[in-house]
Amino acid sequence: MPRSLTFQSRRRPSPSAITAVLALSGTLVALMQTLVIPLLPDFPVILGVTADDASWLVTATLLSSAVATPIVSRSADMYGKRKMMVLCLAVMVAGSVVAAVGGSFLWLVIGRALQGFASALIPVAISIMRDELPKEKMGSAVALMSATLGIGSALGLPLAGVLYESLGWASIFWVSAAAGVPLLLAVVLVVPESKVRTHGTFDYAGAALLSGALIALLLAITKGGTWGWGSEPVLLLFLATVILLAAWIPYELKVRQPMVDLRTSARRPVLMTNLASLLIGFSMFANMLVTTQQLQLPVVTGYGFELNVITAGLCMVPSGLAMVVFAPLSGRIIRIFGGKTALMTGALVMIAGYVGRVFLMTPSPG
Repeated sequence: MPRSLTFQSRRRPSPSAITAVLALSGTLVALMQTLVIPLLPDFPVILGVTADDASWLVTATLLSSAVATPIVSRSADMYGKRKMMVLCLAVMVAGSVVAAVGGSFLWLVIGRALQGFASALIPVAISIMRDELPKEKMGSAVALMSATLGIGSALGLPLAGVLYESLGWASIFWVSAAAGVPLLLAVVLVVPESKVRTHGTFDYAGAALLSGALIALLLAITKGGTWGWGSEPVLLLFLATVILLAAWIPYELKVRQPMVDLRTSARRPVLMTNLASLLIGFSMFANMLVTTQQLQLPVVTGYGFELNVITAGLCMVPSGLAMVVFAPLSGRIIRIFGGKTALMTGALVMIAGYVGRVFLMTPSPG
């Protein structure tokens, strides 16, 4: 048989196809995160729990994301990036199904925790882009990833209201599962396994210490306002964070193949970029959560607008659409002026929008 007809000669997917599939992971992550946000004010009534308990639907996802992302990223470097993407997608789909069929608040929290593994898709997908694409196309590929995040946000917020009003709250998790399955298949069929590997052993001790520190820190921050910043549980969590980090940092500096290369992370460009990303991500997520709840709070509060779930979701669409519109522009800014200028420009636009909102928003009449 001629070699051209053998299975091994099957054409490799084009860089554009690979980029498109990887970028869709951004849509899935944004969709998974935003579908529950418009329903947060309603979940206490739906599930028969307190508002504090209902906040675990966000907290559980944040905690699992914080733990899964560094572990999955390191595992991707060692065992295969496509393999880890498939694993994360499978866990996310399983979590969506658990949340949809569990029938209780506990199973819903477990499902949301499993969904948090999807957050690790973005750094792994960007890493595959770096391995597979020419350097000159990386800026536009990352910009496309940002655009798909905006598409997911723009779709998820109003879609949650429509699904809730038409099919019930469980339908939002069935939609997450339905979105994850075709993407999983696309990754298997289109994305090649990266040949770039980091050989060695997995840093289990470093992973355990870092995971414990992140869980303690995030739990203290997310529950501090409810439990009281001076309460014993919160203070113990902060203390546990300090102790675990005090053990983790010298261990990572000593071990041959650390979970996180702290020497590289401490370099000024890397450190400043990570800090900027952390602060910008915090401001965007906090704005999304606070705005959605304010739109649905009763008018009698003096600052709520008492909108239904669908209308509140539609009010949030412009922010998602702005991400779609400006993502290509940011890629162009990166190519011409560099990433630092693009980051500073985006931060200044965010600051202007948030400050303008403070002075331009008219409180609802009490």
